[in-house]
Amino acid sequence: MILIDGPRIPPKGGTAKKLVILFHGYGSNGQDLAGLAQSWAPDFPDVAWASPDAPEPVPGFPGGYQWFPISRLDPDAMEAGVRMAAPSADHFIDSELRRWGLTDRDLVLAGFSQGSMLALHLGLRRKTPPAGILAFSGALAAGKSLKQEMTAKPPVMLIHGDRDEVLPVGLSLMAAQDLAAAGHGAEFHISGGIPHSIGPDGMELGGRFLKACFEGRYSELTAV
Repeated sequence: MILIDGPRIPPKGGTAKKLVILFHGYGSNGQDLAGLAQSWAPDFPDVAWASPDAPEPVPGFPGGYQWFPISRLDPDAMEAGVRMAAPSADHFIDSELRRWGLTDRDLVLAGFSQGSMLALHLGLRRKTPPAGILAFSGALAAGKSLKQEMTAKPPVMLIHGDRDEVLPVGLSLMAAQDLAAAGHGAEFHISGGIPHSIGPDGMELGGRFLKACFEGRYSELTAV
């Protein structure tokens, strides 16, 4: 297991009541998604944010990291990859919860692209369900074995652009199908005209999802 670390944004009041951990995409780094957290942070004064760098540098991408090597959308490669990256990420989650004296019920896992694969994999297999999983432009790796391995059923929100040429939007729809087949479910939102990125509507809906999860009123959230 490789120990990982990355940028953190402390709560305004100094004491965290909730925690969001964000996992970046392939070739990016923790600072990238820390920028996403900065956009949400003013609306969440009691939330701590952490955005670790993945354990492996990407050759040819200065300052870029990967959770696992991937060159094509091969289901077996994605499954092997998330299983390889899971111990380091799980250890980071546990460390951040201890840092603030919180539990999984105070935690939302978020991710973009490859980071979404990791957030989904981890969040659905934690001993205690996190408050939610927010997955942007990602996929569900190891979906066919989920029914046998799933130990947690947190709220899940899948958000994906319909112009994504890196990870096609159909991967989020497949994730929703695999979750349903495993006995769970997810809400999903398709952002019109958005490529492999997060659009303004995704940002707004993601913030609403975080708020609903942390306030215990997720059932009232309706994707638009």
